[in-house]
Amino acid sequence: MKCNLFHKKLLAAALSGCLFFASCSNDMDKVNAFFQQKTGVDEAVDMESYMSQGGRMKARLRSPLMLRYQDTLPRMEFPKSLHVDFFDSTMQVQSQVDARFARYLEAQNRILLKDSVRVFNLQGDTLFCQELWWEQNAMEFHTDKPVRIHRPGMIINGVGLKAPQDFKTFTIFSITNSILRVQDGGLDAPADSAGAITAPAKPAQ
Repeated sequence: MKCNLFHKKLLAAALSGCLFFASCSNDMDKVNAFFQQKTGVDEAVDMESYMSQGGRMKARLRSPLMLRYQDTLPRMEFPKSLHVDFFDSTMQVQSQVDARFARYLEAQNRILLKDSVRVFNLQGDTLFCQELWWEQNAMEFHTDKPVRIHRPGMIINGVGLKAPQDFKTFTIFSITNSILRVQDGGLDAPADSAGAITAPAKPAQ
């Protein structure tokens, strides 16, 4: 049996101006247990939700567990990982995000992604870091922590980054070094550089 649930209080508050729909499957016991009320905490398991802006679907969020705290700091936490798919105007996935932990601050409309954070696009660019902020109003990512970018033919290490949530471009504020991958069997060539770098995503082949 499959069902769709719309939980306005818990999910619609997750992003201002966005709509969330949670889905669940299997039997009615699982449906009834989908939202479990605790003291000051709402709990949702096997969550799948959708975000729309301006009447257009923008993203899909998935997490095995979501906790919503209603104390002095209203927030949602995803302690068992969070996965996000971002869609373009044709509903094709253009970028994805994974993190082992995430915390959404409702009053600020921003999400803190932590622990093995990965952002990648279909052009082959992948960001690795341990902490990343997702600013929902500005629709961008940023961090002041160490980052590593894997690109086709290159690895870039640096500190500090800013990028739109579609990850089509990115700016690294301080480059520590980069490695050019030699395709003809030669050794990788490291290259140190300083300053910032702004790079577009490589076009799809």
